[in-house]
Amino acid sequence: MTRQRSFKRLVRARMAKTGESYTAARASLLAARPPVLADVPLLATSDVEIRRRTGRGWEEWFDLLDRWGAATRPHREIARWVAEQLGIEPLGWEAQAVTVSFERARGLRAVGERPDGFAISASKTVTVSAETLFEAIADPELRERWLRDGQLRPRSATRPRSARFDWDDGRTRVNVTVDAKGPAKSTVTVEHARLDDADEAAQMKAWWRERLIQLAAHLKTESSDA
Repeated sequence: MTRQRSFKRLVRARMAKTGESYTAARASLLAARPPVLADVPLLATSDVEIRRRTGRGWEEWFDLLDRWGAATRPHREIARWVAEQLGIEPLGWEAQAVTVSFERARGLRAVGERPDGFAISASKTVTVSAETLFEAIADPELRERWLRDGQLRPRSATRPRSARFDWDDGRTRVNVTVDAKGPAKSTVTVEHARLDDADEAAQMKAWWRERLIQLAAHLKTESSDA
């Protein structure tokens, strides 16, 4: 069997989309540099980081998975096998990162696709404290000032770091994290999961980007008026 078959397939897929040479495409993948085009498969993290966390680089993992026959097996079985190699639970980050990256390389999973649907994320850095930013998202009255055309129903929250919501009818989920970057600077990241398909994922990514711009503008106005 040809060694590193799946990894080479991933490199060539990137080459076809971006026009990069084999060497450039391979280097970009191993560094986890995102491509210009959104539909190009991407590894979960860099080769350096996955090697640090698992003891193997991407090419080694893909070679092992090819030899084991992972391309013909379902997600849960692959994740269980990877977890056994690492001595961790199948839901552990390392097991999922290796499994999902392999599935993308083999065309078994689209970019953003998960076992329960598609997921997207959008983020924005604003010049307010993490506490202020979190309250603008978690407090229903404050949230209404910048998010009027979407319904978030709270599930859980860890103030001022994260909050989980059901979206509208509960079919999809929204997870929000807030990271403090300083006393008056913080970043919000919104993940919208369980989306039906790639088209809905693309629509929601654009939608959330616009809403986070509105949030930033609202907080800037509030800060100026204070």
